[in-house]
Amino acid sequence: MESSALARRDVYKWGLITALGVVAGYGAVLLANIRHFYTDDTESQYAPLWVMLGNRLRDGQFPAMIPEHWMAGNYTIEESGLLNPPQLLIDLIAPSVDNVALYATIVKLIFAIVLGLGVYRVCLEYGASAPWAAVAGIAIPFTGWLLFFDEASWYTAFVGTAWLVHAWASGVRYARGRSGPIPTFIFLYLAISVQYIFPAVESGLMIGAVAVGEVVYQRKWVPSLRLLAASGLAALAGLATYLPSMLSAKVTWRGTAQINNDQFLTVPWSESLNASLPSTLPAYSSWWGYVQPMPVVYIAWFLIPALAFIDWGKARENWREFTAIALVAIMGLMWTAGPGTIGPLRWPARVLPMVALGLLVLVCVLLGRFATFDGWRRRGIAAGVLIGLLFVRSFSAAPRELGWHVLAAVSVAALGAAVVWLGRTRGMVAACVLTLVAVFPIAYIQVRAAQPTPMSWNLPEKRSEMKAAFPDFTGTTLQLADRGPIPPAEKNLKGAYGSLVFGNYAKDLELTYVSGYTPNGHYWFGEMLCMRWDTSVCPDAFRRAFDVEPTTGRTIVDLMKVDRVVLQRSMYPDARNQPAPDGWKWVDYPGHEQQISVLERVGGLISTRNGRVATSTGVTATSVAESDLTSRVRVNSDNGGQVVFARLGWPGYRATLNGHDLPIKVVAKTFVALDIPAGTKNGDLELSWRPPGWKIGGATALLGLLGIGILQWAFLRTRRRDDGLDSTGTVDTNEPVTPQPDLVDAKH
Repeated sequence: MESSALARRDVYKWGLITALGVVAGYGAVLLANIRHFYTDDTESQYAPLWVMLGNRLRDGQFPAMIPEHWMAGNYTIEESGLLNPPQLLIDLIAPSVDNVALYATIVKLIFAIVLGLGVYRVCLEYGASAPWAAVAGIAIPFTGWLLFFDEASWYTAFVGTAWLVHAWASGVRYARGRSGPIPTFIFLYLAISVQYIFPAVESGLMIGAVAVGEVVYQRKWVPSLRLLAASGLAALAGLATYLPSMLSAKVTWRGTAQINNDQFLTVPWSESLNASLPSTLPAYSSWWGYVQPMPVVYIAWFLIPALAFIDWGKARENWREFTAIALVAIMGLMWTAGPGTIGPLRWPARVLPMVALGLLVLVCVLLGRFATFDGWRRRGIAAGVLIGLLFVRSFSAAPRELGWHVLAAVSVAALGAAVVWLGRTRGMVAACVLTLVAVFPIAYIQVRAAQPTPMSWNLPEKRSEMKAAFPDFTGTTLQLADRGPIPPAEKNLKGAYGSLVFGNYAKDLELTYVSGYTPNGHYWFGEMLCMRWDTSVCPDAFRRAFDVEPTTGRTIVDLMKVDRVVLQRSMYPDARNQPAPDGWKWVDYPGHEQQISVLERVGGLISTRNGRVATSTGVTATSVAESDLTSRVRVNSDNGGQVVFARLGWPGYRATLNGHDLPIKVVAKTFVALDIPAGTKNGDLELSWRPPGWKIGGATALLGLLGIGILQWAFLRTRRRDDGLDSTGTVDTNEPVTPQPDLVDAKH
């Protein structure tokens, strides 16, 4: 008992070291670039989205749909995590933090610790010693793709991976009878409900790998079937997250289900395996050409050379235990090589964290159980050969970086020699400490070398400064501008960002702008205004916005109930010299003339008049009550007519007149419209929107909760029965024995 308590204390100690190591690594990265974790999609999409969602939640509104945001206003299909409890907490806090860069960095640090501890748990479950498990946990947040893409920019992918690894560890525990199904269910649900498809699919692949691995290891089907049942119930609970996207896909940019291989962001296996040279700059097609400016396929400096110091004879004797880990790595490698698009899954390089996760866990588990320094000279030569192969591969991909590759190879060799010396003279713990400490300067050097990052939008950090510099635009604003031509020198509050918004920047300002950052834009709305994912438009957008829609006789901006149109001066340099359209006037905003020209309604705001009724023909329509989800209107029509709403025609709308269903129409493939029958007197018209499939999603969520309750009851019942058998001294000799993580000797 005393030995068990000491071992358990050792596990907790190294868990704490893992968390502190991740913090230290973050510190090293921030020394290299203080904005590293506030760049690209984080600054332009996620952080402003948290602010807006948090404000809505504080006002008692669940922000499933905001019509005035138009193309980006359906938040049930955006990466908003509306059904993810930790994300809702992040949203609630966000409006209280002025510095969004600081807030994003802290949030990501928390999830980096969650990720590191998850990998630490996975390694322990497969019998690794605590020090080597800590090495894996500390190294994982600083692997190439995670560090330079998912952590720096693609937040939902990063968070999904953090929850996924805990589902992995808990799944192994459940399959081996050391835990109930609830932890697996919870972590899988959290990975699914971040509202990003890649972690959801990767979670399914991971669970499949664990199920196969446990059949191979335990030579029994029942534990894996129980695991698959618990995982299926988590998928049922998470189905509501993706049903709206699936049922709305036909009107979005992602509406075509296709499989092709266009080679963009597909990574050859030779690059994916070049994992231990910090200077590696892989060769594959991306936004920056063929040779990449960042070491995104890097995993850990020790990963490949350490293979020489594993007792492969003992490892082969226990190969069954590691089947699942190998399958995770193999599936990741196969996916990264293509196809380039599988329905909504595009850009296979996004799966590089799965490759890093599988390989890092596999190597650290093997080191944590079978590391050896016997015959160290022979093994050192083998490690040198492996480093030489890494050098050749890196030089082949980016020959212009020869000097850096030589320095990196020499540094890895020197570090490896020092680790071997420490392991032989001071013990394995000392070797592990040097291995993990070396992660920090490497992360610093890699981030420093990648400056200036090609990903940054350079958006401001403090919302108070943004608001002070920006015009006070009330009502609903349509901006017609293009982000691409803005020179870097103007990407600041004294330049473009003091007058123009792109992505979700308007949400930081707490202003209502048409559209925002959206990977799932409404196809027909985007075509109508030639508006792209970041709110940029083509030069023809001005003409299109003031075009008359023929069936209603109203302009597009009238049907949208837009109060203001902001024109980028560099895109429309002569617009201010032309007469304003009928019903509009040019308005001066001193200090902003260099960047924008502004049109406003002659009669003031129209977005606040008569609810969201945009126009009516042959009908008198008076708004009675209005919310984001529902419009109630009193209608009268002698001869019949039509009411058009300033609402985008997303699937999910339902209309009733005096309690009887009315068919939904769409004007210009964009605006929701209803036909009112002749003879209608004081009719009660109600137009409401609910996420498509919400009833099915609610039912499957309840079914998932009920099912996991039954599985938990069965687990507790079985454990009580087994405890009773154990008390009689009966032992099942067919049960495979695996090293218990809380009993592993830290010096192993």
